[in-house]
Amino acid sequence: DVQLQASGGGLVQAGGSLRLSCEASGFIFDDYSIAWYRQAPGKEREGILCISSREGITYYSDSVKGRFAISSDNAKNTVYLQMSSLKAEDTALYYCTRLTYGLPDYWGQGTQVTVSS
Repeated sequence: DVQLQASGGGLVQAGGSLRLSCEASGFIFDDYSIAWYRQAPGKEREGILCISSREGITYYSDSVKGRFAISSDNAKNTVYLQMSSLKAEDTALYYCTRLTYGLPDYWGQGTQVTVSS
């Protein structure tokens, strides 16, 4: 079964940093893109960043450029989201997802990030 396990969320003060992890299983990791999305209360889910062995890194959101970075460890089937200079508006439930033909098909359970101002 395809599974995506997101972890690493928590409560952090504005200006702080967090690293989220997304551990994948049940498919050939190198064959797929993995993306991070987030959903803040009362807002639609938005894409943040995507990483692929073939296509590299794609930013979906200008609001995180220069603050967030995505990386992967193919030996561990894990994608990371390094978040720095966090702002209150980054507070959201963060999800990782597998992309097939550019569209999400499997989602992890989400990990909560709360930034206090």
